[in-house]
Amino acid sequence: MTALLPALGGALIVAGIIGVAVGLVPSPERSAAPRRRARFAAFRPSRRSRLLLGGGLVGGVVVALVSGWLLAIVLVPLAAVGLPLLLSASDGQDKIERLEAMEEWIRSLSGVLTAGVGLEQALIATLRSAPTRVRPEVGRLVARLRARWSTEAALRALADDLDDSTGDLIAANLILGARRRGAGLAAVLESLAESVAADVRARRAIEADRAKPRTTARWVTLITVGVLVVLALTGEYVAPYRTGMGQLVLALMLAAYGGVLVWMRRMASGRPLPRFIGEKALKEAAR
Repeated sequence: MTALLPALGGALIVAGIIGVAVGLVPSPERSAAPRRRARFAAFRPSRRSRLLLGGGLVGGVVVALVSGWLLAIVLVPLAAVGLPLLLSASDGQDKIERLEAMEEWIRSLSGVLTAGVGLEQALIATLRSAPTRVRPEVGRLVARLRARWSTEAALRALADDLDDSTGDLIAANLILGARRRGAGLAAVLESLAESVAADVRARRAIEADRAKPRTTARWVTLITVGVLVVLALTGEYVAPYRTGMGQLVLALMLAAYGGVLVWMRRMASGRPLPRFIGEKALKEAAR
């Protein structure tokens, strides 16, 4: 019982330091109430996280009973939930693929417009050839146009569906084209496609550079966890850490290590550019 208190105290320190590390990167300026709601929503566990937490808790109890490491009751569940999140691949590649899909779609739209058809007919015609990553959004745009929405309202809804600053730029150019009905929209879209292609190339280079330290951290962490498990079960090297004070010191070191992983992941995650079209952009501006 005496050793349990330092173990629980160390677990609280682990959770506290990781929580502080998560909050190191400031969020965009918002009012206090929306910021609190956003943080609360971000910490709602998914079904997968709840399953991992439950399995980790059972595993931690088993490890504690077998090895006598009471700290495992808390550390194993935290590792089961946290390590897959911290060591998983980022969503940068997914965003790049969506940008490529947007580029391909507006190139296709530019080609259709050069045939001399109207903007609405061109938008409807591109649905068949729309890339998979943006086909649902283009499909909803076409459905709105067929439902007699005004072209500008449908394009603003498209910006909300894409939920990306590049999507806003595409929608803005199409809205201007819908208002002016000029002959130069195809050339404007072709130039925009070139700009998006350059953005994709830059993001690929950045993502490749970010992948190197993430891969290094992943392998170092896996090797470290493996060595700690082997030493905890078989070696006498970690015997001093079995005491109450030793488990508290171990918790501090592991918390610092976990905090560095969280900090590194937050640093490697780029901030999305602010949006300027659609209801979501208006709500953000109102905050």
